[in-house]
Amino acid sequence: MPPPAAPEPVVLITGAARRLGAAMARHFHSQGYRVAIHYRHSRGEAAALAAELCAARPHSAVALPADLADLAALTALPALVQAAFGRLDVLINNASSFFPTPLGQVDERQWDALVDSNLKGPFFLSQACLPPLRACGGSIINLIDIHAERPLRDHTVYCLAKAGLAMMTRALALEASPEVRVNGIAPGAILWPESAPQSAEQAAILARIPQGRCGQPLDIAQTAWFLATQAPYVTGQIIAVDGGRSTAG
Repeated sequence: MPPPAAPEPVVLITGAARRLGAAMARHFHSQGYRVAIHYRHSRGEAAALAAELCAARPHSAVALPADLADLAALTALPALVQAAFGRLDVLINNASSFFPTPLGQVDERQWDALVDSNLKGPFFLSQACLPPLRACGGSIINLIDIHAERPLRDHTVYCLAKAGLAMMTRALALEASPEVRVNGIAPGAILWPESAPQSAEQAAILARIPQGRCGQPLDIAQTAWFLATQAPYVTGQIIAVDGGRSTAG
């Protein structure tokens, strides 16, 4: 009698209902993972994505709501994932708020929204996920930004929150080793904000990218897949996926 098949690994992706999160959910699922799709407001899109993945492979996806500013809801997520799938192998901290905060006009509400989603939430969720991740020899992947190192005008709070996330990545890699690896991805121009029309500013950004074009969501998904499954001796690293923009000055 052949030995029982190993259970399919599980990834939890925050902000997975749309855009980069959905691309990563589809890619990991295509590679045999079961997927926990976290969402805050995008309930319909999260449910539709879970249904799509389950149609391809039954009982392989679930949509889970949580506000990353609500520590009780956030820290309950790992237990919900384990209740659904029995394990957790990879956490991808992808959810992120992004909006301008011109200096002199920043208020506490804006500060809290940007820091909660980009730093506080990822830290406390990572902490809560450590026990099941350690049990599986898993990993954490944080979606950072090239602007964690090169500030973006009028986005001071966002940039400093992402800079904190970059340091968190390195610090957790030290603290969580050797059982759990922690790495980051710093996307460049992949998807423009949905509220941003085509502009001279976007054209200027493209002109500074050595590859001469925007990246694709699959570029991020494949990098996350590499870090999760193909890089057992890589931890504490942040990979820029930006077409060379960060090297061009």
